[in-house]
Amino acid sequence: MGLVVYLDTVLIPLSFFLTVGYHGYLWHNFKNKPSRTTFGINALKRRAWFLDLKDGNDKKSMLVVQSLRNTLMATILTASISILVVISLATLINNAYTAAHLFSSPLFGSQSTKIFALKYGSIAVFSSLSFVFGSMAIAFLIDANFLINSNSEEFSLYNNEHRQTIFEKGFVLALVSNRLLCISFPLLLWMLGPVPVWLSSLALVWGLYQLDFAAKVIPNCCNKQT
Repeated sequence: MGLVVYLDTVLIPLSFFLTVGYHGYLWHNFKNKPSRTTFGINALKRRAWFLDLKDGNDKKSMLVVQSLRNTLMATILTASISILVVISLATLINNAYTAAHLFSSPLFGSQSTKIFALKYGSIAVFSSLSFVFGSMAIAFLIDANFLINSNSEEFSLYNNEHRQTIFEKGFVLALVSNRLLCISFPLLLWMLGPVPVWLSSLALVWGLYQLDFAAKVIPNCCNKQT
């Protein structure tokens, strides 16, 4: 029993703090050294797009709208997957609780009622939050799409500042939704024990690091844009 408690109470918090700590480190770099992160470089490019929009470059405006559409479809996919995970959990939880006695090995962790509720409750919370943030991102991106195509000279300065804010909020919320869904995937493996959660969290952080900091090999290009 001691080994069971040890695995659940040590590996699960370590996995959680590993992923949260990584995203805290990512956010710190994004705010202070945006040229080191992929999302920061994309934000710099989006600001350049808006400068072209102010100059009345119709070709650049069309490129922004097309890129916005791609991000919108990806966000809709993320929100759809999140809500499907929540619905699947509602179907799975009863059968999993009935078959919990089959996972009696210490490597599968504790099978107590409280731990069982924590397992599926945490997955449901992260997936639900991913759906909520994804829905908010979709709303902001749709508004940004409308504002980009509006040409009101009376409130041109206000429109430029406002639509850029809406545009950036949509992308940030889409990123948050995507990362919450990514964090929920290792938690899905908690039903197989805390060891797979720890290993999958290590793999997740390594993969995200390669994705988020891949642009650090081209700092000169980014510094020119800043």
